[in-house]
Amino acid sequence: MTLLQLGNCVALAYSPLLIAYRRSSLSEYNAFWRCVQAGATYLFVQLCKMLFLATFFPTWDASIGVYDFVGEFMKSTVDLADLVGLHLVMSRNAGKGDYKIMVAAMGWATAELVMSRCIPLWVGARGIEFDWKYIQISFDSNISLIHYIAMAALVWMFSRYDLPKHYRLPVAALLGLSVYKAFLMESVIHIFAVGSWTALLVKALVTGGVSLSTLLLYISLVHGN
Repeated sequence: MTLLQLGNCVALAYSPLLIAYRRSSLSEYNAFWRCVQAGATYLFVQLCKMLFLATFFPTWDASIGVYDFVGEFMKSTVDLADLVGLHLVMSRNAGKGDYKIMVAAMGWATAELVMSRCIPLWVGARGIEFDWKYIQISFDSNISLIHYIAMAALVWMFSRYDLPKHYRLPVAALLGLSVYKAFLMESVIHIFAVGSWTALLVKALVTGGVSLSTLLLYISLVHGN
């Protein structure tokens, strides 16, 4: 039962990444090492973010149960570094826009999965008792993959020198929502005291809305030119 639970969680977390790699243009271009380099860039960006947070945003000593909205908002602002990192990855890869987007997103999502969810799944999902939170972690990794694909596409569109002016406002708004989505989710959870499954559903709906809007903008921009 323990191995079955671990296998289910690992398959649910990693299979979408493998499917996305195999069914996209990445496998045709043998872009595995490009994705590895993107993952290394993710690690470097996260290290810089940690150093910045430790220096300028030390742990706030608050009473138990008190949520520091201002402090969490400022910490979420540091996630703007992810946009810079994605832009650097895409600028270092030659090719079409969809190729650049998928390399950056796959590297980013895979590195995040390995660094933040691999150990909890390996240690926790091997427990004697079944716990739904590890299934939630696997679902959350799938949501993150879609999130990073949308974010990379937005960064690619925003960095285009020929981006029409009427595209800049919606692209910038979606970028801002992508950066502060985690802060908004934490605020909603704290204010409304929602359960873990409800929070996961809301996160999936918000990510799906942002991704669908990004897809429509991307199709309109690419085929409009």
